[in-house]
Formats: sequence, C-alpha cells, structure tokens
Amino acid sequence: MAATSFGPVPGAALADSATGTAHRHHAPAGKKHAASGAAEQAPGQTQTPAPVRTQGRARRRGGAGSMRARSDENVAVTGHRFVSHNADTVVARAFMEQQVPGTNILRSLQMVPGVNYSSTDALGIDTWGANLYVRGFFMDQLGVTLDGIPLNDQSYSNLNGVNVADAAIPDDIARESVSQGAGAVQLPSNTNLGGTLQFWTRDPTDKMGGKITQGFGSYKMEHSYFRFDSGILNPSGTKFFVAYDRNYEEKYSSPSPDFQQGVDAKLIQPLGQRGTMTAFFNWSNAQAWNYPDLSLDILQNVGWRTRAFYPNYAGAYAAAQWNWICDTGSSPAASCTGGAGTINPTTGQPFALRGPNQVPNGWQNTAEGAGVAYYDGGQQSIDYVGGLNFDITLNERLRWLSTLYGHSDTQYTTYGDPFMGSTTGAPLSEQVWQPRQERYGFTTALDYTLARHHINAGFWYENNNQAEAQYWYNEPVLGQGLPLETIGPYDTYGPAFAQAYGFQWSTNTFQAHVMDTWRLMPTLTLEYGFKSLLQTTSGGAYYGNADVYGTADLPNGSMTSANGFLPHVNLDWHPRPQHDLYVDIAENMRPFTVAPTGGATSPWAVTGQSIFKGLQHSLSPERDWTFLLGYRYTSPYLIVATDGYYTYISHRLLSASVGSLNNPLTSVVDTRVATMYGADISATLTPVRGLTIYNSFSYNHFTWGAHTEIQDGNGNYDDIYGNVMDGYPKFMYKAMASYTFHGFTAHIDANYLSKRYFSILNDTWIPSYWLVNGGVRYQFGNFRFFKNVTADFNIYNLNNTKYIAMMGENGFPVTGDYQSFERGSVRELFGTISTEF
Repeated sequence: MAATSFGPVPGAALADSATGTAHRHHAPAGKKHAASGAAEQAPGQTQTPAPVRTQGRARRRGGAGSMRARSDENVAVTGHRFVSHNADTVVARAFMEQQVPGTNILRSLQMVPGVNYSSTDALGIDTWGANLYVRGFFMDQLGVTLDGIPLNDQSYSNLNGVNVADAAIPDDIARESVSQGAGAVQLPSNTNLGGTLQFWTRDPTDKMGGKITQGFGSYKMEHSYFRFDSGILNPSGTKFFVAYDRNYEEKYSSPSPDFQQGVDAKLIQPLGQRGTMTAFFNWSNAQAWNYPDLSLDILQNVGWRTRAFYPNYAGAYAAAQWNWICDTGSSPAASCTGGAGTINPTTGQPFALRGPNQVPNGWQNTAEGAGVAYYDGGQQSIDYVGGLNFDITLNERLRWLSTLYGHSDTQYTTYGDPFMGSTTGAPLSEQVWQPRQERYGFTTALDYTLARHHINAGFWYENNNQAEAQYWYNEPVLGQGLPLETIGPYDTYGPAFAQAYGFQWSTNTFQAHVMDTWRLMPTLTLEYGFKSLLQTTSGGAYYGNADVYGTADLPNGSMTSANGFLPHVNLDWHPRPQHDLYVDIAENMRPFTVAPTGGATSPWAVTGQSIFKGLQHSLSPERDWTFLLGYRYTSPYLIVATDGYYTYISHRLLSASVGSLNNPLTSVVDTRVATMYGADISATLTPVRGLTIYNSFSYNHFTWGAHTEIQDGNGNYDDIYGNVMDGYPKFMYKAMASYTFHGFTAHIDANYLSKRYFSILNDTWIPSYWLVNGGVRYQFGNFRFFKNVTADFNIYNLNNTKYIAMMGENGFPVTGDYQSFERGSVRELFGTISTEF
C-alpha cells in the first residue's frame, strides 16, 4: 500500500494525547519504545405526535437524580424513529434492536447526525478499540448518565467513570437521548464539554414473564440473554426484573477471544400514591484480548492482517530475543545481518517467529521492530454499579427527586512486553496496569411549578477514590511452563519483580444548579439557569522507579477546578404547528482529569514534581462556549432538521514535550484558544406505508486558534496555529432505508467518513471510507407458551471494507507517524432468535 494514500510520512514524532485517551503502552526509559413535540424520524417508525421535553429543556430526569418523567414529558415511541425536540435526539428501543444483540449500546448512536462511533470488534466489547465523538468532542468530554447515575468518562481504562457497556446490559436499555447542544445544567457530570448522553433501563413489566435470546455469528460469536420479570407482587405494586447476558467472540485474525457477562436487576416500589422508589444494580465482567496497535509504517511494511502472537508463545519468545540481540538501537551483533534467516546465537538456529524459520515479513523494515505485535495484550474489568432513586410528589406543585449511587471498578490492562526481560531468564515479561476506583455520591433536586414557570434547583456530590500502579510479572523460560494470559492470574511465577509507579488520589466533586423553564407564550418557551462546579483532587505518586523514568520524584499534590457561574439559555419557538426553531447557548467546564505518569492529558501525568508544581500555579481547566441555532420541519411524510453551531474553546490541554533536545520532559501544554463550527442536516422521507428513507450530512471544522509551540520528538518546536483537529472527520454522510411488511423488516445503512488527520500538524492522515451494514427480521408471532418469536440476521461491513476505526489510543503524533490506531472489523455475519414468555 502506498504511503501517499495515508498522507506523507516524514518520520516518527512525539505522541500526543489530543483526545485525552488513556495510554496503555508507556515506554520505559532506555527501552526501544512501548508504543508510548416535533419528531425527527429514523427509518421504519410511524409518526407518533406527543409533547416532548427532553434533556436540555425541563429534562426527563427533571433535576439531578430524577428517575421518572413528569406526565407532560412522556415520549411515545414506536418503530425505529429518532424522536427529537430542540437540540436533543431520543433513540427508541425499536431502533436499537436493529443492532446485533449484545453490541455495545454506543453503536446505536452511529446514525445520529454529528456522531461518529467505531470499534475494532463488531460487538464493541474491546473498549481499547472503541471510539465515540459527538460533534468534535471525544467520549471523555461528554456528560453521560444511566438512570440518573453519572457515568462520566467513557474512554478506555479511565479513573473517572465507567463505559455504559460495562454498566448495563444492552438488551435492558429502553431508550437513549443525545443532546447535541451543550447539555442541561442539572445533569450531573464532571466531564461535559460538548453535550450529553442519557440512558434509561427498561422497567419491570406488570405481568410475570421474561425473554430468552440466543445468537451466533462469525468467529465463534455467541450471545445469550435471559430476563425474568416478576410482575406486580402485592397490592402496593412491588415489581422487579433480573437479567443475565453472556457474549463471546474471537478475533478475526487470531483465536484470542473477547468475553463479557453481566447481571442487571431493577426493583420498583411505589410509596403510597405520591412517590416511587427505584433500585438498580449491575455487575459486569469483561475480558478482552486486544488487536495490535498499528501505524502507517506497519501497514506499509507488514500489512492489514498484523496480529498478536497468542497462542504462539515460541514466536513471541523469539521476537523478544531478536529485540535484545538484533534490534538494540546500536550496532547489531554480527549474526544479525542475515535478514529473514538471522541466526539466534543462543540456540544456533534461525529466529522462528510466526512462520517456519523466518521473522514475519517486513518486521525488520519497521521503526517498531519487536513492538509491531506482542504475545498478547488486553484487559479485564470488573464493575459494580448500583443506585436508589426517589421521586416523591410533596404537593400538587412540588416534587422531590433524589438518587443515591455507588460504583466500584477493578481493572487489569496488560501486554506481553518484549522490552523487559523476566527474572526467570525469559526475554519478555507481562506488563500489568492496575487501575482502581470507587465512586459514591448523590443527587437531589426540587421541581416547583408556579404559573408559567417550572423551576428546578438541585445539588450533586461525588467522592472518587482512585489508584493505579504498574508492574512487571515473570514469564516462563520457553518449554518450562505455560505463559501468562492477559486476563491473569499474573503471579504464577512469583510476585511482580518490578514496579514502575504507584499513584493514589481522592477527588470530590460539587455541583449546584438553578434553572427556570418559562412558557412565555403557548408557542414560545425560554429556559435559563446556571450551574456552579467545584472539584478538588489531592494525592498523586507514592512510588516512582528512577530506573524507568529517570527520577523517583513523580507528581504529588492537589489541584482545584472551580467556576461559580456556568450559564445556559435556551429558546424554543413553534411559529406554526409543524415548525420548530430553537437557540441554545451555554458555557461548560471540564475539571482536571486524573491519570498516572505517561497516561492521558493530566497534571499528574508529567514526568517530575517540579513540572507539576509549576502547573499548579499556571494551568487552567478546559472551558468552552457553545452557540447553536436549529430548525425542524415535521409532517407525516417528511421530516427535515438542520442546525448550525459555533464553539469557542479555552485552555484545551495537550500532553507534549518541553525542554531541550537533550533533556525533554513530558508536560501539559495550554493551547489557550481553539474554535469549532459546523452544521448538520437530516431528512426522513416516508413515501409509502412501511418504507422509510433517512439521510444526513454533517460538517465540522475545528482549528487551533493561538500560536502554541510543542516539541515534535525530533528536537523541533512546531506551531500548531491554524491546524485542524486530528481524529475527527470534516464530513460525514449517513443513509438508511427500512421497509416493514407485516412481520418482515429489512434495513440497510451506510456511513461515509472523510479523511481524518492523524498528526496534529496535519502532515499525515487516514483516508476516507464507506461502511455498509444490513439486516432482516421476521416476527413469527406466538406459539403456545412462547410469545413474539423473532429471528434476526445481520451483516456487519457488508462490502468487507478495509478501514481504520479507533485512532489515538496511544495519543496522536505531533508530526509524522506513530503506532496508535486500529483496523476496523472485517465482514461478519450474525443470526439471532428470541422469544418471550
């Protein structure tokens, strides 16, 4: 493949985490590197007129913690429609069911204008390879809730939240809502810069019953789901459900699997005639072997089918020996000059990696060397999420809404490290990161109605105890035991023999809000209010390995982010019944994130205490102003929606190198100013009964607006002024067609993404691509005890397109190339049968 198809490659440069994604592959010093009302229609849904008041304007969660909607906020949703109002889009359960059961629920957002979701595996279990943007904002810059519980950061291995895929079984999600404006002031979030995602789980049914789903697919994919609903148990109205799901899939390039299982439970208890208590609980255990990280260099010299060694330990063992003997960065041993037939001086035999007696083709020609692919790499995450929600009507005008919640997260993220030998004598080891977090908090709010005013005032508090440490564990000498697996256990050959660092923090978040929804006229509503946000984090490194980082004096100390007045104003006007015109203006702030040295863009991720001390006095949290103007036309046969937006971003942070060529240090750089503007337009046509055709087009333009110089890894300082944001396309086109006839439904959808810049200086890029998916469903009806028997067949990536999905998982380069993107899934087929009882 020619380099020009991906843009020129001037050479390797410093990786930069522009998106804030967590780095997994940290490079030890001295090693080669470690990869361092109105409704917008979607296909197939019949028109359902209903008053709609969603998140942004008197939201469905009311204030912080509201778990049940006001009667005038209900949204009647059938079929496959996106039901929209103002700057918000509600995705109905019927549309989610077009996805393969068990798929990460975030994928169901991919047809919403301005949203870009992709993943390396078809089901999205491997969150290392998952990627979500909403109008230029990455998944760690959105406000996200589940049944009113703040989920916060959705990115991989973060220390401030949980991916929704690990917080609820996808089959139990009833609906989801995307705010493409700035999001509501009452939504609890310390990550919201660019909009909000809200998810709600299905309530237990009034009648006893349940559902069973079984699916199969390519690469040994299996999906099992079982749900039991108790029905109403007593005169007070008590009811509950409990559900279990299990997902398994192997890589399309190797037998290493992804596995996830989870349990959901929900109980609803009416409190007399005036209130309801709802309890929710989820347990999730996800185990994923990752695909190898790629670079332009690897694609050109090794190819698209680059794979990890697992279960070929002998190959990984030889690759590590090759690294230590032949790929040292200095003059190689004399026996290493023979190319593919290079002799291993330890054994006297040619290096045998994946093929018989040969190094994999092209490995010697890459800058990554033994880092092209590892023995294994992946993660295991165990999450518990639970909450209690109270919705109590105090009198005819006043409601009290509260949520108590907790979240515990334990993770192990690993890779077989050919750059660190084991004390057993093996030339490789297992490098293991161990992130931990425990979050507890509550939201409480009062909803008061007075004449034409609907007033909501509330408070949110959360405490998060966070920790992360990084270790190396022994692998066995070849032939003297089984190798470790990425999901553990890791101490088979003794405890960790080395530690890179240890960090521990405590973060407290406080948010208060007041908002008023004022119905000026029957056709004109003004919503205005503000939130106050304060977050303090204390702690940092308690251990640093000077042999790894050159210093044991890693960052430790406190940082505070505060803003007492973050306003939000929304105006919604219906000049005629079919027309909706709206304006949304808001300011948001994202407090400083927590990450260890070598991790995401965080004050604690720098390489020394002195740098951190300087940041304590100079660094400002990220803030932005968003201005949005939108219009929507709705009729039984045509729905057209369009809006334009402008965002002024202050203090966007980048992780970059400062200092001299001989003494570069990792720091966090304040880019001061960036601007973003864009527009979306969508049209849904229903020409005949049962047929729906949907199209949308999105444009986004993000540029760095201040002269900011950062080091490129070659000792040069480059000005990023005027460059376009990396990782997100300027243009997106989405199309979908759906046809329903009696019990038969067929759908096809297509996504086009224009080229995405890979380097911050825009001298390398990833080309555009089309991705097409399709499926059919047939509902057989009822058979004796079995109800609504349904069969589905879906094809993912119908054209078998070669494309890059996730970008920037290890950060983005300032210039040139870097091992920091992953291939999207190949064509896969899935079949599912389900029944209710």
